[in-house]
Amino acid sequence: MKDSFFRSMTWLHTWVGLLVCWILLVVFFAGSMSYFRHEISLWTKPELHSGTFQHYQANELGKQLASAQTFLHEQTDNAQDWRIYLPTERRPYLSYGWQDQPEAGQRRGKFHKMVVKADSGEMLSEVRESKGGNFFYRLHFDLHYIPAHFARWIVGFCTMFMLVALISGIVIHKRIFKDFFSFRPNKGSRSWLDAHNVSSVMALPYHLMITYTGLITLMFMYMPWAVVTNYDGDNRAFRAELAPSKVQTKPSGQDANLISAASLLPQVTRHWGDAPIKRVIIAAPHDSNSRISFYRNSEQEVTDKPTQIVFSGVTGELITMSPSEESATHATYDTLMSLHTARFAGAILRGFFFICGLMGCVMIASGALLWAVKIRQKQQKQLSKGKTASLGLRLVEGLNLTFIAGLPLATSVFFYANRMLPLELQGRAQWEADCFFITLGLVGLLACLNRSLSTWRLVLSLGGLGLISLPLVNALTSPSHIIDNIVSGQWALVGFDLLSSLLGLGLLLTVKKLSASSQPKSAVINKNTATGSRRQNLAGENPLTAKMKEEAL
Repeated sequence: MKDSFFRSMTWLHTWVGLLVCWILLVVFFAGSMSYFRHEISLWTKPELHSGTFQHYQANELGKQLASAQTFLHEQTDNAQDWRIYLPTERRPYLSYGWQDQPEAGQRRGKFHKMVVKADSGEMLSEVRESKGGNFFYRLHFDLHYIPAHFARWIVGFCTMFMLVALISGIVIHKRIFKDFFSFRPNKGSRSWLDAHNVSSVMALPYHLMITYTGLITLMFMYMPWAVVTNYDGDNRAFRAELAPSKVQTKPSGQDANLISAASLLPQVTRHWGDAPIKRVIIAAPHDSNSRISFYRNSEQEVTDKPTQIVFSGVTGELITMSPSEESATHATYDTLMSLHTARFAGAILRGFFFICGLMGCVMIASGALLWAVKIRQKQQKQLSKGKTASLGLRLVEGLNLTFIAGLPLATSVFFYANRMLPLELQGRAQWEADCFFITLGLVGLLACLNRSLSTWRLVLSLGGLGLISLPLVNALTSPSHIIDNIVSGQWALVGFDLLSSLLGLGLLLTVKKLSASSQPKSAVINKNTATGSRRQNLAGENPLTAKMKEEAL
């Protein structure tokens, strides 16, 4: 009974992991990159690398709001809303934005954004179109080229499989703590099993947390029955109560004078004290139903809830504000969401989450490779007779090569496309994403033709060289390079360059390791044979002389 139970758990762990492991690899990889979403977006816009950086200054806030409101009034005629983004630690620049009224058949109007240069106060509008870090953020739960609703169901299905694989892996792992300290290199499938065990156990709390909270983030889509029952199926009314800040203000159509947003700062200070403000949104400006919303910067708090104060844009009367206390259920949900997104975390903690995410990628990749190695060993007799490998083995090996080796290469191509594509190219941001998937497709095509170790070395080498060269590309295509950024204290850009170099170096070291392990054994065999023959020839000599010569061998 016991053996049957553990065999069943082993079978379950193997197949629920293998069937969806490549989608999970993309989700884990893109999710890990999302921890540096804003830093990646900053790197992909080199126009912002010089003369735009600034820090939040409470004593300058009134002046900044007044200047922004004057500029937006002069630039826009019939905007749906005005937005003032104040400098934060992860987006260290002041910017203005506005959204046009949607045209017929459109859900949202066109959005415009301008960045204010810190050194001159001039507007910088010629910023290249790029998806930046948002590409990886959306990829890890919306995939790409797939309707978002359908993609989220796929990701949720795979995430549930991941949770089952984690729990079943804990059940079947009898020596979970002993194997945590065991890694035996150059032992074939034993080495892959050790790599799988170590990467799984070291970050096991993170894996469980990120998988469970990933399901929580979309729980209302996967289990909508409570909303259907309590809100008569009106999902919009439910979300309006859950997140009132996202409800759009409907203009009345009657003109009215807009008050100064800076004049509301004393009221904001009375409620929030000296807490920093992240952004100010003026909805329906010059309308009698206009609203001025202040959003607090809560990046250092374990919360994913936007904290806001909303005033009337005509009278300055306080309309609503986020409650200081909330229900236990709402607080629990908000905390779990925050743990998943890590928006509260500083650079060091996000770096730790990033490493844990990469260990999740290693766990998934080593599991898929382990399955392929074991099946190839079982089919070795068949292969030695000149027969081809089974379709399942060829499919798994091809997908392993495509996603495990192809993802780093595709990522480097994404960043190269950001700097190489013409600035005036129509749909430029989408072309960056297209280049990412075209690269994956080419690696997949190569995997259909050749899945040998030399192909692995080729793809990994290209990915490693691409990543390690990104600091040079940035220096050639940006007004600042890594030394300039160190001197000026732009650590987000410095961190990007250093991290890409470290990841590229890691890939090149992996290629070197693969090259060493693939050296033909014939030379070693011949050397051992020659050594054995010489030992036999020394048998009749003086024992001391023979021993000295043998040691010399």
